[in-house]
Amino acid sequence: MELYFDPLNKACKSFVGAFPRESETAFAIYMREGGEVNFSAESCVLVLHRDGCGEEEFPMKRSGEGFSIVLRFREVGLYFYHFRVDGRRFGCGRLRRGELDSLAEWQITVYEENFRTPSWFYGGVMYQIFPDRFARSGEEKVAGEHKVMRRWGEQPDYRPNEFGQVLNNDFFGGNLEGIRRKLGYLQSLGVTVVYLNPIFEAFSNHRYDTGDYLKIDELLGTVGDFEALVKEAGEMGIKIVLDGVFNHTGADSRYFNLYGRYPTLGAYQSKDSPYSEWFHFQSFPDQYDCWWGIRTLPAVNERSESYQNFIFGECGVLRTWLRRGIGGWRLDVADELPDFFLKELRKTVKEESPDAIVIGEVWEDASNKISYGVRREYFQGEELDSVMNYPLKNAIIEFILSGRTEPLRETVAMLIDNYPPAVLHSLMNILGTHDTARILTVLGGKECRSKDEMARTSLGEAEKKKAKRLQKMAATLQYTLPGVPCLYYGDENGMEGYADPFCRACYDWEHPDAEMIAFYQKLGALRSGPLAEAFRCGGYREIFADRACLVYARTAKDRNVYVYVNRSGCEYDVSFKGEFEEYFSGRRSDGGFTVAPYSYGIFYRA
Repeated sequence: MELYFDPLNKACKSFVGAFPRESETAFAIYMREGGEVNFSAESCVLVLHRDGCGEEEFPMKRSGEGFSIVLRFREVGLYFYHFRVDGRRFGCGRLRRGELDSLAEWQITVYEENFRTPSWFYGGVMYQIFPDRFARSGEEKVAGEHKVMRRWGEQPDYRPNEFGQVLNNDFFGGNLEGIRRKLGYLQSLGVTVVYLNPIFEAFSNHRYDTGDYLKIDELLGTVGDFEALVKEAGEMGIKIVLDGVFNHTGADSRYFNLYGRYPTLGAYQSKDSPYSEWFHFQSFPDQYDCWWGIRTLPAVNERSESYQNFIFGECGVLRTWLRRGIGGWRLDVADELPDFFLKELRKTVKEESPDAIVIGEVWEDASNKISYGVRREYFQGEELDSVMNYPLKNAIIEFILSGRTEPLRETVAMLIDNYPPAVLHSLMNILGTHDTARILTVLGGKECRSKDEMARTSLGEAEKKKAKRLQKMAATLQYTLPGVPCLYYGDENGMEGYADPFCRACYDWEHPDAEMIAFYQKLGALRSGPLAEAFRCGGYREIFADRACLVYARTAKDRNVYVYVNRSGCEYDVSFKGEFEEYFSGRRSDGGFTVAPYSYGIFYRA
């Protein structure tokens, strides 16, 4: 006897993915043997439990081809379920489909009825910029004390000083005006959202050690420069998203003031400091909580009423920058921000700017994440709109490198099953960030064991040519799977680089890779042209998959778009009625299309 249950099939579960509270949901399990309906099973029970609670059993009714039941979910939260058929457990198997004797369970995410994510974000293209390294406007800046100015294009410093510290204090002069002058270039890539790594005053080049949340770093420009960037970007249909670093500050800040460089009385200097309760000292003043034990990043006490007012208050950080026209916030280390803090953050953002987006840095399945022993509630309606999609990034890279489709297919099925649809359409789909090696370097396959080796290693001409073809395959998936692609600055220009700081090098404007840039421009146009609706919030349907070839459809009301990536040496014929056109090449075929070995493509009905 073959039992069939697939939560991504509406015939089995009436809601695909998560659903709102008070929803009535139908479940159906089917029995087949040798292609014929088989009625040999006597009983079926749906076993359900809310996260942290005991199991409940719901006997299912016999239906024409199996068993069915309708349940109403009245409480927000996570639920897990499996079936028991004639006493045998039928649980979650590979690709989310049912499997006899499996101990794994399916998940249901139930969210608040009024949960929405900003629809302007759907179907767009993000572009991440590390501000010091993207573009400079030309004028020379004089670095402040303890900061080193470098020539554009030199290799970033990576060696520790005599005390074993990597200071990250070398700067290349990228600035806000430089970004503004490149808005036309970003528009040519189809960019609708620019995500900026931190821009507030700080000691380091990455600026995750915030010195002053209410001041633009002077090396990047002024508030006027920022407002000009936001205004001109907005006129081009591009929104600016800022990096919110609210779990820790810099030790060299007006709040902690370890070195006494600020005129304020910092928490390190005196217990009478107005910022004293923001931080926790084991032994004042030299032993204090830090982010991951890094002394230059003292951790903030998010329960401090003073700190909460500083972030959430009427004149607080969130409202101040939202009033200057930003499109939302990306939250650094969202895992380390408590639920109560995230809920107040979302509430504040939506009160000030209902259409602003809140994106969290989460590296795992964010729907059921456990952080510091606590189950997180990111997608139940009161916290995040979206997260950085590291699971998809890892799955795409594994498929492209190994030629195995299954990990990618499983990841896509997990995202569709576990995430609310509004989140699914808003996922920040990445292939690389400031925290990871460049995608071209990853696909190039050269491994390095030390920073010194990374510093002197690059791809040869033949290696780079092969890696670029693989990158195009990966980007085709990134731009066409559910979510919003986020292009890390320079990836479209064939930039290489291993781990930090090599992945944070200067954009090479003098040597553009015309072929790669044109490819990404074509991908960007895909998401704003006649086919755009399929990628904005269209459905996903797997058409064909074997070990190394995947064909899927993105479906909208009046348009189906077919995407394939073939990592094998085999050729496949895909048959459909009517005439089709391939997006990249423009070639037409009648009755279907051929998937060539080691190829990728996008077909749609002509």
